[in-house]
Amino acid sequence: MTHIQSTVTDVSKFGRVGVLYGGTSSEREISLLSGQAIYAALKNLGINAVAIDAQDDVLQQLIQHELDYVFIALHGPGGEDGTVQGALEYLQLPYTGSGVLASALAMDKQRCKQLWKGIGLPTCDFIILNEDTDWKAALVDLGGKAMVKPASEGSSIGMRPVENADQLKSAWLHAASFDSVVIAEPLLEGEEYTVAVLGNNALPSIRIRSEEIFYDYKAKYFSDETSYFCPSGLSEDREEEIRQLSLDAFNSLGCIGWGRVDLMVDRQGNFQLLEVNTVPGMTSHSLVPMAAIASGIDFDQLVLQILQEALR
Repeated sequence: MTHIQSTVTDVSKFGRVGVLYGGTSSEREISLLSGQAIYAALKNLGINAVAIDAQDDVLQQLIQHELDYVFIALHGPGGEDGTVQGALEYLQLPYTGSGVLASALAMDKQRCKQLWKGIGLPTCDFIILNEDTDWKAALVDLGGKAMVKPASEGSSIGMRPVENADQLKSAWLHAASFDSVVIAEPLLEGEEYTVAVLGNNALPSIRIRSEEIFYDYKAKYFSDETSYFCPSGLSEDREEEIRQLSLDAFNSLGCIGWGRVDLMVDRQGNFQLLEVNTVPGMTSHSLVPMAAIASGIDFDQLVLQILQEALR
């Protein structure tokens, strides 16, 4: 079991902390829940915190509140893709989580996968779909079944599994309504895992079993039918393998502070990297808090340790 000890007890060192949440992305609903939970934890810790719904006037709010630190609780484009990180850099405001480049790379599944492939980390082959795609040939290349994804969305938004050419085209049209770049990769049907990263440590892996067709938006945040296993049931060697692979994936993008790495198992039993989340959910159904509890870290202490990482 991983135990990460708190190193800061004087919370006044943080000054005034702004929790950036909400925003305007398709993940606004979840960001509101994450931000509310984080704000409540900061208040429980005695930290001077203010909740800021990051809509059109976010820059003015950041200046008006005279903040010392910013806790980013924004999910998806505009909050997790380097955009707000760049604004905070310009304002010289320290913030939680990864920087501009790492956030942008992690959000962009196409370039993230290209980087991983370039350095030999395991991730599925993929193709980019567009209006000129030969749908039948593409599906053959993908092994007969595929998962279609917007390149720069999170929370499984816009994703669909397909198993014929008509479904592939329809899924592309659906995904293209969320992002101009759409990718498709062979459908993985093995176990799904996630590994939370806190500082330089990988927390215990979580195995996910969804009663939905796949682990979609509903299953992630609202379904009581989704099962989570932590410990995940992996052998000691496999647990070490998945945790090291997750750290390698996280570090390869230049990510820092905290995050979550998602993986699945292929037909050969090998782990395949799906994506890195640089601002994972922090709701009642969220996985980073679950892994933290398995490591002896309650929610308030988790929030404190994420904030402490910003001090570094």
